[in-house]
Amino acid sequence: MDLEAVRTFVAVVDGGQFQHAAADLSITQQAVSKRIAGLEKDLAARLFTRTARGALLTIDGQAFLPHARELLRVAERAVASVLPGSRPLRVDVIASRSAASGLMRGFHRVHPEVELDVVMLFDIEKAVAALLSGAIDATFRAVAVPGRPLPEDIASVRVLDEPLQLLTGPDHVLAGARSVTVAQLAGHRIWMPGIVPGTEWAAYYDDLVAEFDLTIEATGPNFGSDALLDTIADTPALATFMSEETRLVWPAGHGLRRIPVTGPTPVYPHSLLWHRGNPHPALATLRAHLAATAPGHDAPGTWAPRWVTPR
Repeated sequence: MDLEAVRTFVAVVDGGQFQHAAADLSITQQAVSKRIAGLEKDLAARLFTRTARGALLTIDGQAFLPHARELLRVAERAVASVLPGSRPLRVDVIASRSAASGLMRGFHRVHPEVELDVVMLFDIEKAVAALLSGAIDATFRAVAVPGRPLPEDIASVRVLDEPLQLLTGPDHVLAGARSVTVAQLAGHRIWMPGIVPGTEWAAYYDDLVAEFDLTIEATGPNFGSDALLDTIADTPALATFMSEETRLVWPAGHGLRRIPVTGPTPVYPHSLLWHRGNPHPALATLRAHLAATAPGHDAPGTWAPRWVTPR
């Protein structure tokens, strides 16, 4: 059904005459007559009776009128749903306990007027594909993994360098240290189940191991953070890396220690990615907020892989 013809029908009803409808719609009276004739043909029903007083609705016209108005309201809502700024800003934070999630919570506190839709996508290829298709407006990632450059339509800005910390149980040999150097970690077993080959964080830890001669074990099933904390608390020979902004709660009896790593401090680089042609106005608001609140990157005494962009 031709929505313009439906709109013309309603305009004739509201104006009472074809001439008035033509003026309201900025078209000719002949165009009004043509649209109404086409609509009547589609409906196989006569909608108006012309009289000296104007256009009067037939019984069929009276039956069609409320549905015609509803069709126009639905069309208006459909158009409004995709107008820039009329839908929530959709942002991928990878995981709910991540630093990216914390950045978005901070943004929401400062800009509660911006409606948000937060999603979690595991794979960077899926996240980039979602940016290109418009399924999401932004994603937080470490970019770019060697051999997988970002498409030209995807822009990025470095927003946070997140320090790594060493997490140990109470009986680990380093548990009492106020800080440890990267060199001190050589020879210690650092257990990190769940590192998936091909992911950006796998590339990060591969470079970290190669740079500082560390031992990271990714063996065993990944039962989640709670099981990881249980094992670290009960196994003096194991430690793990934990990002500084990762939000975790564990039982007081675990006696876990979060120990800063120095000399240099390995940092995990977070960048915001978005499609260059994305018109959502809240995207600019998010970028401005991160630029004003993010602590910067590549600080002296820190380390990040050479492939990280932008530097």
